[in-house]
Amino acid sequence: MNRINQLFETKKENILSVYFTAGFPKLEDTLPTLRTLQANGVDLVEVGVPFSDPMADGIVIQNSSHVALQNGMSIRKLFDQLTSVRAEIHIPLIMMGYLNPIMQFGFEEFCKECHRVGVDGMIIPDLPMADFLAEYKEIAVCYGLEFIFLITPETSEVRIREIDGHTNGFIYMVSSAATTGTQTSFDNKVDYFNRINSMNLKNPRLVGFGISNKSTRDMVNRYSSGAIIGSAFIKALEETQDVEKGVKLLLERLEK
Repeated sequence: MNRINQLFETKKENILSVYFTAGFPKLEDTLPTLRTLQANGVDLVEVGVPFSDPMADGIVIQNSSHVALQNGMSIRKLFDQLTSVRAEIHIPLIMMGYLNPIMQFGFEEFCKECHRVGVDGMIIPDLPMADFLAEYKEIAVCYGLEFIFLITPETSEVRIREIDGHTNGFIYMVSSAATTGTQTSFDNKVDYFNRINSMNLKNPRLVGFGISNKSTRDMVNRYSSGAIIGSAFIKALEETQDVEKGVKLLLERLEK
């Protein structure tokens, strides 16, 4: 069983998933970041492939991508860093990246390398579902990778049910149609959360975009299996320029 499926079999609520940009703040921070997140109880990690035009991301993650690219991070470098990751990292890992650099690397080669190093799934937010199903799903399945689809408050019920039918891991439930970034409250999202819950989907959901404190994390935990933290962690790394201090600062802020 894929590690993503194992996680959701054994833990039904309060899952904490954290995103970081590979190569930020320093080029060789990938493994130290994974080690520190795992040691501090994070359940799932999204490893971000830096890209010059991350259109779904706000300024914080955009800046981290710029720094990572300036540091010399590339897909090949990232896979080299992850070569022996499974000797010590046991939590599920998801590669999150945009289609352009992945296609330049080669989609099948990307999947092959994910399989080689022990990555469990992928998120490619600008790859349309129809294109994935027609051209890429067979390759992903061949290499044992779960493809994670995103839904937003604007996604129709028909599309959500279609996504649910083609998902075997979890659904990434985007809190709003805006780009990534922190928010102080999700009180205006209750109708959206209730609507999705009432659909009785077969797959669990994790909520991302905007979670930065105890209030927002508690809110999404009430309506889903857990939270995805991205910009808040990148901000903590930006402020501390240190992986261990950054993780500690993030966890402190999630309790306030």
